[in-house]
Parts: sequence; C-alpha cells; structure tokens
Amino acid sequence: MNKILLIIGHEFMARVKKKSFLVVTLLVPLAFAALMIIPALIVGKSASTKRVAVIDNSGYFTGHFNDSKNTYFKFLSGANIDSLKKNYEAMGYNGVLLIPQIDINRPSGFEYYSDAQANLELESALTSNLNAAIEKQRMELNGIDKHKLDEIRADVTVDFKNTKDEKSGSSAVSFVVGYASSFIIYFTLILFGTAVMRGVMEEKVNRIAEVMISSVRPFQLMMGKIIGIAAVGLLQFFIWGFLLFMMTLIMPAFISPDSTQMAGQAASNPEMQEAVKKMTYVMGTVNWTLLIGCFIFYFLGGYLFYSSLFAAVGSLVNEDPQDAQSLTLPVTMPIIISVVIMMRAVSDPTSTLAVWASIIPFSSPMIMMARLPAGVPGTVPVWQLLLSMAFLIAGFIFTTWMSGRIYRTGILMYGKKVTLKEATKWIFSKA
Repeated sequence: MNKILLIIGHEFMARVKKKSFLVVTLLVPLAFAALMIIPALIVGKSASTKRVAVIDNSGYFTGHFNDSKNTYFKFLSGANIDSLKKNYEAMGYNGVLLIPQIDINRPSGFEYYSDAQANLELESALTSNLNAAIEKQRMELNGIDKHKLDEIRADVTVDFKNTKDEKSGSSAVSFVVGYASSFIIYFTLILFGTAVMRGVMEEKVNRIAEVMISSVRPFQLMMGKIIGIAAVGLLQFFIWGFLLFMMTLIMPAFISPDSTQMAGQAASNPEMQEAVKKMTYVMGTVNWTLLIGCFIFYFLGGYLFYSSLFAAVGSLVNEDPQDAQSLTLPVTMPIIISVVIMMRAVSDPTSTLAVWASIIPFSSPMIMMARLPAGVPGTVPVWQLLLSMAFLIAGFIFTTWMSGRIYRTGILMYGKKVTLKEATKWIFSKA
C-alpha cells in the first residue's frame, strides 16, 4: 500500500509541476469567459437606434404601433411622400414605412423605403406591429373582445404527474441532465484516458519504467499511475469550477444597463413568472442528491476502468504513433457505441438495450447516467443500480490486474510491433 501511495504522489506532483498543467488549467476557464463576455459586449455595443416615419393611408394602424428598445415609430399625417423619401435622413429618420389603402381581410402593398437594408430586429418590429394591428382590426369588425379572448387563452397549458410512480422524474429534465452528464463523462474518458496512455508511452521510450518495475509489482505501479493522474484531473475540475463561479459573479459588470433593464422587465412578465414556477416544480421532482452522488461515482469509475485499458495500450506502443491509433481503436469503440446507445436511452430508459447497457461496465458510466434522471426506484430499480455499481468496481479491478500483466511484458519490449492476440497471451503467462 505504501508503494502505491508513493507512486500516486510521484505521478501527481510530476504533472502538477509542469507548465502545461498551469497553462491548460487557466486557459479553459478563460475560453469559457470569452464565450460569455465577448458576445455580451458585442450585443450591447452593436445595437443602434432606428427611427421610422410611418404614413398610414388606411387609418387602421395609426396609434397602434408599439416602440421597442431600439426601434421608434412616428406617424406623419398629410406628409408629401416624394419629399419624405428624398429628405427622410435630414429629418432624422432611418426609413419610411408606407401603408396604402388596404382590404383588411387581404392586406398587401406595404412598402419600407430606405437606402440601407433593414436588419432582422427592424424587420421583426415592423412585421409584429403590422400583424398585431391587423388582428385587432379584424376582431373589432367581427365583434370579438380581445381582452376576453386573452383571458380564455391564459393558463391553458396542461400539467400532470405520474400517478403510478410518484418518484419518477420529468422527461424534460431527464433529457437535459442525461445528455449533459453522459457527454461530460464521454469527453473525460477520452481526454484523461489518452493522457494515461501518453504517460506510459513516455516512460517506455525514456526507459524510466525499467527502473520502477524492478522495485514494485505491475499491479501496484498501474494502480498508482491511474489514481495519480485521476487526482490531477479532479484538481483541474475543481479549479475550473471555482474560476467559472467567480467569473459568473463578475459577469454583470460587462452587461449593459439596457440589457439588465430588459432582463428585469422579462422577469416581471406574468408569463415568465409562470414558466419559472413550472420549471422550479419540475426541477423539484428530481432526486439531486442521488443524481450528483451517482455522477461522481460513475465519473470516477468510468475513468478508472478505461484508464487501465489505455495504460495497457501505452505499454504496447513504441515510437510509431500509427501503432497507438490502431491499438486504441478497440478501447475507444465501446465509448463511441455507448454515446449512440445513450441517445436512445434518454428517450426510452426502460428498453432492454438501455437496461443491459447500463449494467455492463464498458457502457454503464454513460448509459446509467442517462437513465437515472427518469427516476429511482421507479424507472431504474434499485437492484439494477447496485448491480451496475458492483460490476463497474469489479471491472476496474479486473482491467487493472489485466493491464498490469500486459504492462510487465510490454513495457520492456522495444522495436517490435505487438498484436492484440499476442498481448492477450501475456495476461495468463507466468513469466
């Protein structure tokens, strides 16, 4: 046990002291911050105010246009159209909207005149105001009270709960949480698994492992190396989480006051408040304590399981990178297949494929996390969850032992291209 702890400490400190660790640890949150702050700055500074002169020859639209944040309308009566078209810029307008005499049931002939192309925001403001005014005029002509109609349309959304299983989760939350957690595990397996493989390859090329393997057993060396690199990955995640949390605190300083005011107005909207209320109710149906605990378990378990396989591949590879690509294919294929199954498991978590894939260690880290948000013990029985966890632990121990057996021979072989068939024989050989 002491030797494993020494190897863990050596692997951890050797990687933390590298400049690349510091650079990657700082660059990732900075990249996320740039993705959030730069668009906010661009949106806040790029919006320009548009003033539109409106000539309403129909009489249906006067006084029925609503100004928006960056678009203002001015109805002009008795203005000369030709003169207005020539001098609208000198009068302080960005364009002229001409509304002809129209049939309210078949409106057509609207014209927006401007030297510059109308942007999407202006087109949306023009279209929405015209449509709203036409709808109001049609309702008045047909004797329909718009306020009564709005009352009838209000709160017509239907919500229900599963009466058969009170502990089942929301399908929407299951979809989002299942996808997010599964893809996080997927990228972690690929990223840190290959990091373990590269670490073993470097030791083999530099002949470091020859000294280490003479004093410790292959299983101890493999276990210490995997856990040591896992600790480095966890440290990076904690640092990223802390830095991203701090950036969310300072994010409001980069948002314009107008955007903040609009967000406040949107939050005070009754429809928005109702949506937030429903979302709060839906989020409350999920057992977050169980979900977070299982995520940590499958995050670590999946990493440890696949890292041992990547380490075995690293001990077989020499200086030729093409050997690494061919030998890692059998390891990465189950991960890719698991992503495909996960997409099915999110929408149908009780299917036979989803159930067995969530139990097998090769796919359980992603598939079980896709099923868990749907509800435990309703959609996912407790025995399936416990069996999946037990198989993943046993699978990690077995693959670490197996990789250690391959490692003890492969790490000492140079200049020879090793096949998977030959590596399999090393697992059960005595020498």
